[in-house]
Amino acid sequence: MILAGLATGAVVALVAALIPWLPSAASTQARQIDNVYWLVTIICVIIFAIVGGVSIYAVWKFRAPPDDIEDGSPIHGHTGIEIAWTAIPLALVTAITVYSSIVLHQVSVVSKEHGTIQVTTQQFAWSFTYPSLGGVTKGDLVLAVGRPVELELKSLDVIHSFWVPQFRMKQDAVPGITTHIALTPTKIGTYPVICTELCGLGHSSMRAKAIVMSLAEYGKWVRTQKGAAGSVASSTGGAGQGKALFTSAGCNACHTLAAAGASGKVGPDLDKVLQGKSADFIRQSIVDPNAQIAPGFQPNVMPQDFQQKLSSAQLDALVQFLVSATKKG
Repeated sequence: MILAGLATGAVVALVAALIPWLPSAASTQARQIDNVYWLVTIICVIIFAIVGGVSIYAVWKFRAPPDDIEDGSPIHGHTGIEIAWTAIPLALVTAITVYSSIVLHQVSVVSKEHGTIQVTTQQFAWSFTYPSLGGVTKGDLVLAVGRPVELELKSLDVIHSFWVPQFRMKQDAVPGITTHIALTPTKIGTYPVICTELCGLGHSSMRAKAIVMSLAEYGKWVRTQKGAAGSVASSTGGAGQGKALFTSAGCNACHTLAAAGASGKVGPDLDKVLQGKSADFIRQSIVDPNAQIAPGFQPNVMPQDFQQKLSSAQLDALVQFLVSATKKG
């Protein structure tokens, strides 16, 4: 019976160990979370091996002969076994609970020397604002390897959920409150940012990128963003600011527009539907998107509160950018 359990356990352990079940860990928190995962997995493998091995042995050892039609012998309780199968699971569940609580506390602690990035979610886009860069807002999350950061999550409409599989950290963005994630990336690379809360028609396309750079590359990126911010500030109300707003307001997540490098499929292709349109038509399409619906699309998908979210100057800049970006030839 013991040998059968060991053999079953060895096979299951090899399957668990040799197959790469998880994406590569790219943050300090990911390694800690993986430790919890593997602790639970190992416990489950051991229990499965014992139960499976005993079951296989019992089926083989105590099988009835073909000509045996008698009832089986009566079986009575065994106090020692009953105590064991109560005490052992209790000890294992307690161990998992205690260790998980410790790890949950560890991954929630924010380093004293952390940076802060404000994450704004809305149907169906991510916006990342960098207070240390004077409020620069981008459509991608840019991080420096080895540098701790705290993400402050807010939602402008419904519940969304931030998740980067390689970071393991997952957190809901809930309207009306600010939630937080502590994060320290450990590997240079580009990773997907995914919304894991069903948030509407465009949920599946609510994607962004988390870009982890070396310290040197991140320093260059910071200097570039500060320079770009100064350039936009000096041309407030112009097409330059409008292009930045197209990304920060989430338009790029739902629409295709070559001038902005956007390829969203939730809403109409702006290179086609706005080509040659007047500024008044474009403004109305932003502030009252249900006024005229493009063929093949449904009403009430595009947010209808941009007139409240954007100032008059910002709307002017966005309209100016769209007019210039979709102008014929």
